[in-house]
Amino acid sequence: MKKDYRIKKNKEFQQVFNLGKSTANRQFIVYVLERKDVEHFRIGLSVSKKVGNAVVRNQIKRYVRQVFLELKEDVNPNNDYVIIARKQAADFDFHETKKSLIHVLKRASVLKGRKNSSR
Repeated sequence: MKKDYRIKKNKEFQQVFNLGKSTANRQFIVYVLERKDVEHFRIGLSVSKKVGNAVVRNQIKRYVRQVFLELKEDVNPNNDYVIIARKQAADFDFHETKKSLIHVLKRASVLKGRKNSSR
């Protein structure tokens, strides 16, 4: 994923936390902040050490980035997203992660309807 699509600075994370709306399921919490001045979305990822070791945390982050790449056309492009992984996400493979993220993004009303949501 290109650097333009990532949130890296603490100030930007805090802005999304403080001004954005949150939606959650058992595996992920998603904060969404609407921005009018951009042509594409940005995502920030937070995976705590409580979730697992470095290998597990990095794998979760790779899965989430890949899901957003695959959903690029369906995700609202005028938003910043911060995704926080919960401990249950550590046990998921890619397809379960994708299904869970699609679920929470639909609950947040930022994902257009998809015909085939699981694969």
